[in-house]
This record gives sequence, structure tokens and C-alpha cells, in this order.
Amino acid sequence: MIVSLLVLLAIISGSVVVLVRAPQQQIIALGVNGLVLALLFAVLLAPDVALAEIVVGAAVTPLLFLITLSSMRMDRRPDRET
Repeated sequence: MIVSLLVLLAIISGSVVVLVRAPQQQIIALGVNGLVLALLFAVLLAPDVALAEIVVGAAVTPLLFLITLSSMRMDRRPDRET
């Protein structure tokens, strides 16, 4: 029962990552998707994979995307002509 619910949540959260248009919302959805997958792995008795998914899929990757997105927005400032 709980496995099927987590699989359904993984499908929904993965679809949200793809369908959302705003980059910040996509990054948040990616982190939520990583947490849902980590819960699914923990329920399926794969704690090592669950911990790796928490670290990589829910923490490090969204953080790197947020840093990249913020640096890209800083580069969009209009240049001054001197």
C-alpha cells in the first residue's frame, strides 16, 4: 500500500519537475522529487541508496542549480557604456 502511494507520488513529482516553467519552482520540485525517491528507497529496504538520494538528489543538486541560476541572473545586468 505505502509502496504504491510512494510510486504515485514519485510519478507526480517527476511530472511536476518537467511541466513547471519557472526555473526556481523546477529546482524546488526537483528537491521534493529527490525526497520522495529517498522515502521510496527506504521503504524498499535500500537504506544506502536512500541516503545517497537524500544527499545528491535532494540537497546537493538543487543547491548547485540554485547557485548557477543566481549567478546567471547576476550576469544579466545591463552593461554601462563608458
